[in-house]
Amino acid sequence: MTLPDTWPLMANNITDEDLGALRGYLSQSDPRLTHGPKVEEFETAWAQWVGVQHAVMVNSGSSANDLTFLAIREIKGSGEVVMPPLGWISDLSAVVQAGLTPVFVDIDPLTLGINNAQALSRCGPRTIALLAIHILGLNCLSKDLLDACKTDSISVVEDVCESHGATFEGMRCGSLGHVSNFSFYYAHHLTTIEGGAVCTNDAEFADVVRMMRSHGLVRESRNDSKRSQISSMFPDLNPEFIFQYLARNNRPTELSGVLGLSQLPRLDDNVDVRRRNFRQFLEKLDASKFRVEFEANESSNYSFIVVLREASFKNRERIEHALRGSSIEFRRGLSGGGNLLRQPVARQLFPDCVPTDFPEVEHVHHFGWYIGNHPGINEQQVHDLALLLNGAF
Repeated sequence: MTLPDTWPLMANNITDEDLGALRGYLSQSDPRLTHGPKVEEFETAWAQWVGVQHAVMVNSGSSANDLTFLAIREIKGSGEVVMPPLGWISDLSAVVQAGLTPVFVDIDPLTLGINNAQALSRCGPRTIALLAIHILGLNCLSKDLLDACKTDSISVVEDVCESHGATFEGMRCGSLGHVSNFSFYYAHHLTTIEGGAVCTNDAEFADVVRMMRSHGLVRESRNDSKRSQISSMFPDLNPEFIFQYLARNNRPTELSGVLGLSQLPRLDDNVDVRRRNFRQFLEKLDASKFRVEFEANESSNYSFIVVLREASFKNRERIEHALRGSSIEFRRGLSGGGNLLRQPVARQLFPDCVPTDFPEVEHVHHFGWYIGNHPGINEQQVHDLALLLNGAF
């Protein structure tokens, strides 16, 4: 086999070209560092790439989650959010910290995302949003779910942090729901080291997020009439310092904008490589031992997804022994380490929620892994990785 000496979970996605862009920007006589024109330029470019009208860049994908649900609470009031217990902890914390109530449903084994039929069955009069987490590059939405939520005025929130470039019926994930969140963390499809974005076609929603990104300041609004109206309501206040919302500082830096603009032109090619790698990987895995029937035709895979077909702790140990023996880094449980309801904080918050009530999440929690999928990986290495896994038991 021709496996590399080490196979890291993530590879540095910052190139010499990116570093050159940063050096060029910093070599100016007086470069602006806090967010400004470069961030706005990237926001415009990113919105165009995703296929939406508005993108608001922030300092992390977690901040994007936070601001999204704070804005939903501000606009819609209190209510319930239907979501799966498989995702990153910031998905759950964003819902809870916004004062909203999560309603948990299982995942679909073919997409690893929210089970659409179960989600619709749990929607009720208090449902104001549905959180669709696109796990590790797989789209989890269907036309039936999108249409039903639109009819019932339920905001579909897409978490696309791990899935830049995944599509559904030719449209990029992140342009399908009411609002979407992206992460530009180190080694994601596109990285600004730390960073994220909230995307939407709703101008009013984007404006609320834009103000919340910067302490809730009204001056951050791009709606001239709104700024004037609010200023006239509070003549005792300096128009530059009117705080409309209880918020915080989630602004990015100009350097994040520079990096994003440098990386964006090669994003499509990187997505194509990741998609090709994952398809080849599934073709070579032993389907009698591993699940290979994921809906991956329009995927954009952040990683190689490995899920045992049968629940076996003995085979789990054999898989992990083989991976460690070849210095291949992995994470068990898939996105976020598996079933969030098993985490200490969730046990405290939701003592009546039983993790085993979600059998598909439980299966990947115990018998699922992800392994780094980088654009630099070649076809032979993909073949040898599958060969290693096939022979582990």
